[in-house]
Amino acid sequence: MSADMKVLLVDDHEDNLFAMESILAPLGYPLELATSGDAALKAALHGGIAVAILDVVMPGVSGLDVARYLSRLTQTQLIPVILVTGMGQDSEMAAQALHLGVADYLIKPLDPWALRIKVQYLYRTSALLAGPSPRARGPRNHPAEPAQLPTRRRQLRPTETIRVPRQSEEPPL
Repeated sequence: MSADMKVLLVDDHEDNLFAMESILAPLGYPLELATSGDAALKAALHGGIAVAILDVVMPGVSGLDVARYLSRLTQTQLIPVILVTGMGQDSEMAAQALHLGVADYLIKPLDPWALRIKVQYLYRTSALLAGPSPRARGPRNHPAEPAQLPTRRRQLRPTETIRVPRQSEEPPL
């Protein structure tokens, strides 16, 4: 993944954008801000988005619509999406979001630490899916032979069992 991959923050209220920007700034990832679903789609189609955080309820194109559109296009379907809503718990909306394959569905107010951890994990996952940048390719990143998995030390026979101690029991010596 190139160093210019961004986290896309989308909310129609600028104070919410400022709050998300403040939460995520310590991670050091480049941030791109958008105040509408249309602007979010344009940013995603332009490329360079590692993670998208979308407000669900926006005038015009909602965050759910953006997520639906991104999931249908080959060039954007691997962008992990976090949907955020201030409308409280809505199990039907959450089910729609998860059916679309979004990475998470969060309720405002956001827990800063939880959001940072989720974004950091999804950003790294995007980097793995995108593969190394052309400048990073070389024998170190692309070995000539596939890596060998470590061999097991001992195979269990079909009739052999392992005794797992209960929590109240002392482990066997």
